[in-house]
This record gives sequence, C-alpha cells and structure tokens, in this order.
Amino acid sequence: MNAKFGVVGLGGTFDEIHKGHRALLKKAFAVGTHVKIGLCTDEFAGKLTKNHEIAPYEDRKKELEGFLKENKVLSRAEIIPISDSFGTAATDRSIEAIVVSRETEPTSRVINAQRKENSLKALKVIVISMVPAENHVKISTTRIRRGEIDREGRLQKK
Repeated sequence: MNAKFGVVGLGGTFDEIHKGHRALLKKAFAVGTHVKIGLCTDEFAGKLTKNHEIAPYEDRKKELEGFLKENKVLSRAEIIPISDSFGTAATDRSIEAIVVSRETEPTSRVINAQRKENSLKALKVIVISMVPAENHVKISTTRIRRGEIDREGRLQKK
C-alpha cells in the first residue's frame, strides 16, 4: 500500500451501497492509510431532500461494514455517526484529506473555511467524478429505489 495521506475523511448516507459509493470508498482507501467515514444519522438523513425511504442507520452501517470487510479494509476504517454535512471534518486535526464527489465538492470548501476559523490546516480535496449508469445519467440511490437502475447502474426493465 502506497497511501499518500495518514488520515482521510469522507461522508454520506450510504443507503443502498452502489457503484458510485464503492468508487468513493475505494478512492479514499487508495489515498489514505486510515479512513474516517461519516455516516449520516437517521435524524440527519431524514432532513435531507430525498424523496424516498432511507434505511435505518444500523442497517446502513452493517452494509457499509460488510463492504469494508469484503474489501479487506475494515481494520483501516472508522465509522462515525454525523448529524450535519460537515461531521468532524471541520474540527478533527488528524484528517489530512477529504474525498468527495463532484456534487459535494462545494461542501468541502465550506469545511476548509471552517477549518481555517478553527486554526486548522486546510484539507486536500480529492474529487471523483460521478459514476454514470448505462444511460449516462449518474447512479444514485434515488434511481435505485425508483427501480430505474440496479446498484451497478444497469437499466431495469419496466
């Protein structure tokens, strides 16, 4: 392993872990020795503008742990419940970099502004592109829950 950073952070709801989630997580473990994963609490997930049900925190955490175990990185991970878009990234001095999707990149700028206010070093921001489905539209849990695509981005027959 040739990790570039000691501690990397990322966050999300991680409901119906799909190809896009896996790309984000794999990138974090590729660049970080230890990865702090902020997982939205049920209360925070309920405030998000999702027009579908979201699995309970414990179910999402269990699925996330399964993915980490399957990829042999569970020992390098720490799952932290988060109750806002910033989690501990604005205050945790051990985090050196943050992995975000193009869609959530603006939040990383806010986090770095907060870190500056907290006299902390800015995080290196690593942006991954959104992962497209077969029809070139981004893969999302919303589309999976609607039955449009599966977790790999394959179009589902109606």
